[in-house]
Amino acid sequence: MVTKTDSGAGCGQSFPLCHGQVIPDELLFETIVELSHRFVSALAGMLVLILSIWSWRAIGHKRETNFLAILAFFFLMLQALLGAGAVVWGHSDLILALHFGISLISFASVLLLTLLIFEVDKKFEAELIVIDKRIRYHTYGVMTYIFLVVYSGAFVRHTNSSLACPDWPMCVNSEWASLPLTSSQWFQMGHRFAAGLIFLWIAYIAWMAFRNYKHQKVIYYGWMIAFGLVSAQVISGALVVITRLNLVLALTHALIISLLFGLLSYFLLLMSRAKVNSTKHK
Repeated sequence: MVTKTDSGAGCGQSFPLCHGQVIPDELLFETIVELSHRFVSALAGMLVLILSIWSWRAIGHKRETNFLAILAFFFLMLQALLGAGAVVWGHSDLILALHFGISLISFASVLLLTLLIFEVDKKFEAELIVIDKRIRYHTYGVMTYIFLVVYSGAFVRHTNSSLACPDWPMCVNSEWASLPLTSSQWFQMGHRFAAGLIFLWIAYIAWMAFRNYKHQKVIYYGWMIAFGLVSAQVISGALVVITRLNLVLALTHALIISLLFGLLSYFLLLMSRAKVNSTKHK
């Protein structure tokens, strides 16, 4: 919300205070948005710290727990410090674009901790999952690549390049032969091209899951959901441009990619367990 409404300077260069006060005398819209974000971030930090310690004590016997607990809290704090540094000292667009990507790692860690706590893996025969090398490599690859695409999207936003290309799918007047003319247009079209590759890549993996994993429902339905999410991501991205940065659509665009990243993170967890299970069976 802060990024989408350009409210990052809502409290000036003051942190943790706002314009040197706990609650400033003049509450502009940008100030309210920035203050709300700081409050929610602080609350999230405390809750994630409590969850991390509690998880370590309650389900520390599960091999992923400690790693995820540390990851969730560390990256949430890193994101908060990066945000605070941007307020006080300012950062380049390259650094600011990391903000959202770092928060995704923390979000995915909390999501996986939640699944461990509620023992979701016991609701199906997780110990019998077998994942072949081909889909493993594709999952590792798309997980790495999607992080780069998320970064490119954040970079587009922080360089104010979201509407550098006012049309969709091509830059201007949907002319396929026209090339971007400015750096902002290249940033925007580069992100679109990268997002298009993600759609095709996940569509291919979903097709493999459709053909070969109908007997393993968590893999089969997981990749069907992933394809649905990436399709919704492409559509929402197009609508953001068409509607000239509609706030609800822009926030939905960020939400969908967060859910997709969380789902792919769960695939990584399943693959690590499948590998361990295979070793145990040997």
